[in-house]
Parts: sequence; structure tokens; C-alpha cells
Amino acid sequence: MLQRVNEPDPDAGRMETARRVVAEVIRRRAPDGEMHRPAALPALAMFRSTAASGPVCGVYEPGVALIVQGSKRVLLGADTFLYGVNDVLITSLNLPTVAQILEASPDKPYLSLFLAIDVHEIARLMVDGQVPPPRAQTAERAMATGRVTWPLLSAFQRLVELLDEPEAIPAVAPLVQREILYRLLVSDQGDRLRQMGSVGSQSHQIGRAIDWLKAHFAQPLRIDELASQVRMSTSTFHHHFRALTAMSPLQYQKWLRLNEARRLMLAERLDASTAAFRVGYESPSQFSREYSRQFGAPPMRDIAGLRQEQRPGPARVATVE
Repeated sequence: MLQRVNEPDPDAGRMETARRVVAEVIRRRAPDGEMHRPAALPALAMFRSTAASGPVCGVYEPGVALIVQGSKRVLLGADTFLYGVNDVLITSLNLPTVAQILEASPDKPYLSLFLAIDVHEIARLMVDGQVPPPRAQTAERAMATGRVTWPLLSAFQRLVELLDEPEAIPAVAPLVQREILYRLLVSDQGDRLRQMGSVGSQSHQIGRAIDWLKAHFAQPLRIDELASQVRMSTSTFHHHFRALTAMSPLQYQKWLRLNEARRLMLAERLDASTAAFRVGYESPSQFSREYSRQFGAPPMRDIAGLRQEQRPGPARVATVE
């Protein structure tokens, strides 16, 4: 019986070329350690870092993250996602995470892209683009990694190259972004995104609840009322919220409160008690205990340490790198 000899990937060479092109655009446009969002393409973000990082608290928005150099670890609850140049990270809900850049140096910086996803565009593509409907509802995390394909990487290359042709962006960029979304919807992880665009799906309902939590995190949380608001029973709501986000609604609210309090103390120089009351805590001592568990130090000691750092990245809340 003849044995098949492993053949080289025919796309490997052109994918490496595409990564070099995208990497050069990021090097030119993204300052070291800072997120760059081109004004002409607000859904796109670029990040460059010449050094590995410690753990950074942040919220991954619905979208796709693509690394063209380096690697990263993302913690979602007890789950760990490791991804590098051969992977994409797909997020279908706003998810609080702890992220860490693993590989970066001045000679070989960490370089990445993020493209935000519009749930309304997903719904339109599912109708217009003959995209398969989502599978029967399943309780899966709203974050996953998938393999980078040549069509997807090629589309990202064309999108970033448009930054050097600004007059073409209004006409061409929406078409390329639509192509990227289509490639994701029909990929091995596309079912998560198709759930986003399906009104009545678990992901869509939990997404509505998360939007409410983000807008009202300082208010007392009544789980039964929020569950009713998104048309779920309390037990079903609890189950699917934890399945998708790796935390309970109360834990999600606490995460939002503590990170907003951290931002207020760092950026607006509020004292701990004032920040605690601002985000909904009634007891400063409870706030201090929960803050210490979340960030590893009492509020003012943590803030003093952040102020000594050149880049106070861990205090950023709504960021993707």
C-alpha cells in the first residue's frame, strides 16, 4: 500500500508574505505600548509592544483578534486561551479577561490587529449571504480560537493596506470588512457569531443582559428582573450566562464595578471611599476586601504602584490588544 508523503502547505509562503505586509503597517502606525485606532477605520485597532507584559485586566469586545508576530495568553474565568500567528481569537460578547503578552522584544515586537464585529451586519449577512443558520442552541463559551486561513489573512491585508489609500476607504473598506465577517461566519468557529445574529438565541439574549449590566452596574442587581427582561427564567438565565461568560451575573457586575473604581482612582484621583460609593458599594470595607482579592493589593497601595509605572495598562478596562 502506498503511503502519502506529507506535502508542504501551498498557502504557507503567501501567508508569511501577508503577515510581513500587515506587520509593517502596524510598526509604522501603532506607538509602542498603545492602541492605535485609525480615524478612517474606527472598527479596526492595532497594537505593538516591544516587551512582554504582566497580566492586564480588560474587556474583549465582540470581534476578532489576529496576531502577526508574537503570542498571547488570555484568561476567561478558569479558561485559558493561548494564541499566536496561526490562530484567531473570536469573541461574541463583551467578556472581562486577564491578558498577557508572552513573546515580544525590541527586535521582534508583538504585533496584533483587532476588528470589532457589528451584530446587525451579522444578521444581514445571514439573510443575504446564504450563511448556514446556527446549530441547535448549545452552552458554549463566547470566546474561542480558530485557525488562520489564507482567505481571511488576505482580506485583513487588503483592509490595512487601504490606510495608505484613504480616498478609497469609504467605498472599499465596507466590502472588505463584510468579506472578513463572511469568512468568519463560515469558519470552524463561525457558529458563535451566527448565534449573535439570531434574535432569540442564548448568545443574543445574554448579550442584551450584558449591555444592561454595563450601563447600570452601579445599581442593585435583581437577577429575576434581569432574567425576565431578556425573556429567560432565572435558572436558565444563570446557567447560560455562566456558560457563555465563565462567571455569574453578580461576578460580572463586581468585575465592572472594581475596574471602574480602579479607573476613577487612577485617572480622576478619587479616594477609595468616594470611588467605592460612585460604583455602587455601600461599604468601603467590603469594597477594600473585594478589591484586594481582585487586584492583589488594597486600593491605594495598588494605585500608588500603578502611578509609578510608565504605562498604567492594567487600569484600562475597555481595551483589546
